[in-house]
Parts: sequence; C-alpha cells; structure tokens
Amino acid sequence: MSLAPYGRLLRLPGVLPLVLVSFVARIPHAMTGVVLTLHVVGPLGLGYARAGLVAAAMTVGVAIGSPWRGRRVDRLGLRRALLPSVVVESAVWLVAPRLGYEALLVAAVVAGVFLVPVFSVVRQSLAVLVPAEQQRTAYALDSVGTEMTFMLAPTLGVLVATQVSTTAALTLVGVATVAAGLLLMWFNPPTRSPEGTSAAAAAEGGRRPRLLTPGLLVVLAAASAAALILNGTDVGIVAALEGWDRETAVGWMIALWCVGSVLGGLVYGAQKRELHPLALVALLGAATLPAAFAQTQWQLALAVVVAGLPCAASLSAINASLVRMVPEHRRGEIMGWSGTANTVGAALGAPVVGAVIDSTGPGGGFAAAGGVGLLLSVLGLAVLALARRRVAGRVPVVTGAAPGTAPEGVVPTPAPAGADDVPARPTPEPTAR
Repeated sequence: MSLAPYGRLLRLPGVLPLVLVSFVARIPHAMTGVVLTLHVVGPLGLGYARAGLVAAAMTVGVAIGSPWRGRRVDRLGLRRALLPSVVVESAVWLVAPRLGYEALLVAAVVAGVFLVPVFSVVRQSLAVLVPAEQQRTAYALDSVGTEMTFMLAPTLGVLVATQVSTTAALTLVGVATVAAGLLLMWFNPPTRSPEGTSAAAAAEGGRRPRLLTPGLLVVLAAASAAALILNGTDVGIVAALEGWDRETAVGWMIALWCVGSVLGGLVYGAQKRELHPLALVALLGAATLPAAFAQTQWQLALAVVVAGLPCAASLSAINASLVRMVPEHRRGEIMGWSGTANTVGAALGAPVVGAVIDSTGPGGGFAAAGGVGLLLSVLGLAVLALARRRVAGRVPVVTGAAPGTAPEGVVPTPAPAGADDVPARPTPEPTAR
C-alpha cells in the first residue's frame, strides 16, 4: 500500500491544520459517555441502567440538535453558529457534577442539543478544501483520526475519573468542550467556497428544494446501519469478556478493534477503487459475524481486528457520498441529519443486541449486530437498484449537472479513473462514530 495519496492530501493548503485541530477538538466528545457512566454509578450510587438513561438522554439531544446546528452553520457562518454552543456547554458542564440524577438527565439533553458540531464542521470544510478526486482519501483519513481519538480519549477520561474524581473528569469534559468550540472559532475553517456562497445568496429568495431525496435517505440509512453494527459490537465485546471473567481486557480489546479500523481506513483511502457506502456497510456486517464463534479472548481479539477493517472505510464512504449529493450551501444541514441517523442507529444497536445477548449469549449478540446490519444494507441496495430503474426510464442523459442535482435515488460521484460505482453509475458518491 502506498501512502503517497495521503502525502499529496496533507500538502493541500489548510488540510494539515484542519486534521490536527479536528483531532484535538473531538477529544471531549469521545470521553463524555464513559465519564457520565462512571459518575452515575460512582458518586450518585446508581446502577448501569440509570447510567445508560443519561447517555440515552444526551443521545436524544444530539439527534434533535444536529440538523438545527447544521442549518445555523449554513446560514450564519461558523463563528456565529458556534457561539451559543460554547456558552451553553460551559454552563452545563460547570454545574453537572453538582446535580442530582433527574437534573443530570435534563442537563444531558441540553448538552446534546448544543453539542459543538466538530464532526460535521470538519467534514464540510474538507469538502471545500479538497478537490473531488481526493475527497475519498480525505474522508478515509478523517475516519482514521476519529478512530484514534476514540482509542485515546476514553482512556484519559477513565484515568481522571478513577485517579482523581468524576467531578474533575466532568469538569475536564466541560473545559475541553468549550476549548474545542473556541479552537474551531479561532481557526474558522471554511465551510463554503466562494462559488457556494454565491449559490446560497441566489437561493435565499427562491424556493428551497427538497433535501431528503430517496438517494439521500438510502445513504442516511447506511449511516444508521453502520452505527447499529458498531454499538452492537461494543456491547458484544463487553458481554463476552465479562462472561469469561476478563473484564479488565475490555480496554485493549476495543483498542484492537480500532486498530483494525485504522488499517482498513488507510488502505481504502489509498486505493483508486471506490465502493458504494451500502456495499461497505454490508461488508462491515459480514466481517462482524465471525466474532460470534469466538470461544476465547484470543480468538475474539483476532475476530475484532477483522470486524474493524471495514469500519473507517464505511464511515468515510458515507460522508463522501453525502457532501457530493447536496448543494454546498446545505451541507451543514445534511451533516446534521447524518448525525441524527448515526444517533438513531446507535440508540437501536445497544438495546437490540443486549436483548439478544440476554437470551442467547454474547455470540448471539455479534450475530445480531452483523446480521441486522448486513440485512439492512442488502435491502438498501435493492431499493436503490429499483429507484435507478425508475430514473433510467424517465431521465435522459444528464450533462453538466450542478452539485446536488443528481436524479433521486442516485448517489453522485465524480467517478475518478478506475472508480467502482457499486451499484450505480450516472456520474457517483459520507460519517461518525
């Protein structure tokens, strides 16, 4: 595998600083869940079920707030859109360690609604800074960076919570969240090109076209399916290791899973072939199934590396698709809907897989996570194929189409040389953990 595509990418103006800023700015998001769980279980003296409700409350807030925050970035610009998030998040995390359980639930919803939109902003900016033919590599690198953040940040959160206190850890989350917002406001990466600004101005007085077309909905469904698989696998890993009395191995087992994702993402981003996000999510589901047959922690270690290989590639393909399918002046909004889709998939993955684990054991959990994700992806590919047949029957050759004007049901992509447009081809091609 040649890393030359990444070298060319990082030499583009503004890309390397954006990659570094995004890595730092994502740290608070990656540590929040584990810190909240330790706080509820520890100082508040409640169980894991109550801790899960706090995480779910924040998830609900994120699902509600993501499209709204994305629209604010589109309409107001980055700095004005981020200011309310910085102010509200600083207040929430300042008081969170001192709240009772019920008040903490409310605070978690508010924190989710106003969460600094690091992921969507970075992906919007990459679409502006990087030419279309290099965007697949850019989003692969972005997904790899996300995996590395999720390898390091939870460990930092656990270290502070256990060695100092959960109050200190929650305060750290607040300080880091505000710092992330201020860092983005200072760096102010471009979220719109001059051409996109002109198009937005022209569109202001006109009728806003429908954003959520069938093609976009299919890709958003792919994001939900990927999140379901990932969260389900997370639960399966914990359950399997607890069943073998190896709970202390959870950290390094998840790290191995992330290592597989990093390797797969780097390889995918360096290739010229391009796969449809649904095909990659189907591969992610299939790659998760072998973990169902692991009988020891070493067999599971090998299985999770394999399961991780398509992860970053799937997420990068989803993000690359979404930014190509909508006009530039509405990318913030669609990235917000992508966050909602991820949140819905994540919210479904843990309880569905958990219920299967309670009935059949950890192996059944891995089978459910991979099998459901694989089934949803195959159904999505079938729906997309049907939509293309309808489009082919009524739409003549499309030439010189503006970004975001592809026929419904078609995933547009610049089709670089050698690209594999699976499963479509009228000019083709999205994510987060």
